[in-house]
Amino acid sequence: MSFSGGLCSPAHAAPLDFLPRGSGIVTRRPLILQLIQDRNEYAEFLHKKGQYFTDFDAVRKEIEDETDRVTGQNKGISPHPINLRVFSPNVLNLTLIDLPGLTKVPVGDQPPDIEQQIRDMILTFISRETCLILAVTPANSDLATSDALKLAKEVDPQGLRTIGVLTKLDLMDEGTDAREILENRLFALRRGYVGVVNRGQKDIVGKKDIRAALDAERKFFLSHPAYRWVYFEF
Repeated sequence: MSFSGGLCSPAHAAPLDFLPRGSGIVTRRPLILQLIQDRNEYAEFLHKKGQYFTDFDAVRKEIEDETDRVTGQNKGISPHPINLRVFSPNVLNLTLIDLPGLTKVPVGDQPPDIEQQIRDMILTFISRETCLILAVTPANSDLATSDALKLAKEVDPQGLRTIGVLTKLDLMDEGTDAREILENRLFALRRGYVGVVNRGQKDIVGKKDIRAALDAERKFFLSHPAYRWVYFEF
């Protein structure tokens, strides 16, 4: 289960590019995404059972429309999940749950207690002992103040089922790096940390596809003196 301090989810780096992107809170309802390996590639929503989507731009549009149908078009949120199954030869059999990012200041039609509502929503999912928690934190912020790791620790105090995900490694100040964190020598977790370099908004607007983004990420890690050895460990 993936949640963050208001960041895009690592699910955006999946082989199929269909999750909505944008600024502010984009994920406003939990998305339960069931990936199923199959020789054909298509998607099916629980609320539109029997209707098969082969155009993944249409999948993105349906996620946006179904979100707006329940929450409205002015940044409202809802704990009622969207259920989506994706069949593809390019995925592993896996269920991911994409949750809203933590936020503190209400905007649009969001209630004054938006922070508490999202917090309660996240805890409902990550409290389950059978789930792994992807706690997403930007590398260019202080890990000691990470809301995602703090919340994960409430339900997983020993860090046994939490995976730390560091984003924005490419945006750190010159002369700094996150190697100590990625090597699990700072704020240690049983399952460690993974670093990612996601596409920026400019890449999205320019329609940079997932394969090109993954290639750029690989080149970043291999060319960075602090990360090239860490990359091979992953």
